[in-house]
Parts: sequence; C-alpha cells; structure tokens
Amino acid sequence: MEVARPGPERAAPAEFAEPGGGTPLYDLVPSPLGELLLLGDGEALTGLYMSPQERFAQQIRSEWRREPAALRTTAEQLGAYFAGELREFDLRLAPLGTPFQRTVWQALTTIPYGTTATYGELARAIGKPNASRAVGMANNRNPVSIIVPCHRVIGADGAMVGYGGGIARKERLLSLERGTGLTP
Repeated sequence: MEVARPGPERAAPAEFAEPGGGTPLYDLVPSPLGELLLLGDGEALTGLYMSPQERFAQQIRSEWRREPAALRTTAEQLGAYFAGELREFDLRLAPLGTPFQRTVWQALTTIPYGTTATYGELARAIGKPNASRAVGMANNRNPVSIIVPCHRVIGADGAMVGYGGGIARKERLLSLERGTGLTP
C-alpha cells in the first residue's frame, strides 16, 4: 500500500468558502457507486453524500429546492472523475464544520490522487501529532466525500478502515485512482 508523505508532491490545500445562507439547493445524480446527493448554497458545494436511495428521502428537507442546474458543474466533474478522466476537482467548496474539522478536510485535499495517508500522518501534517483519533473523527464528519478525499485515509497498519460510504466503496475509489478501474 502506497502512503503519501508530506513533501513537495503534495498539492496545496483547497480553499474553503463560508457556507452561504438561503435555501439549500440539491440534486440527486447517478454514479457507479450508487446515487449521490449533492448540496449547495448557489455559490459553492456544501455536501456530497453516498447512501442507499431510501435514506435520501429522510435526509432531504422540505425547505430544500431541487436545482440540477446549480450543481451541474459538480455532476459533470464527478462523471469525468468516475470515467478516469479527472484527477483534481475544480469546484468552489463550502463545507460546514468546526475550525479543526475544516483544517483536517483541507489537509485531505493535499493527498495526491491515487495515494493514501494515515490518520497519524494527517495529524502531523496539521501540526497536531497526538491527534490522530480527532483527525479520524473529523474525517468521519467530512460533508463533501470523494471531492474532499477522505477515502484516501487508511489505518497505520495499511488497513482499510473508517469510511462512511462503506469499505467496499473506499476500495473501489482507490482502485479507480490506481488505474485498475471501478472494480465491482
């Protein structure tokens, strides 16, 4: 298992906007991993969730407005990513979280495509070497999965651990990024 090390090959952390107010916008888009729920504020992507379809009905609130056009760029970039044609997303992101969570999520965006890092390595990268458990909890709360690549984080022993979308999806995403395609 290849582990990313801090260094010049790492990307610069993504810039996050503050989530805007107003009516949340959403769309449901198909993917090889199942249907995805996209959330936005009209300016930025605020959420990307994987779940069985029946759970989305429970998550979508009556005050939200379905607005595919507002999330079209995200859907198009996800399509290119799943086709193996896109390695870096170019989207305005505004995930809602604590300052610590947002710091962890920004660190996730520095893990290069096709590589992995451990929770401990991420903790060291953000200057909190003893906070690997807290990093894991923040990773678990990432509201913009896939694009903020929490699937690239593994256990210290190289084990596939802790992915909200399920370990099978995590393995499929890593297979895609390693050039072996989206294995069934």
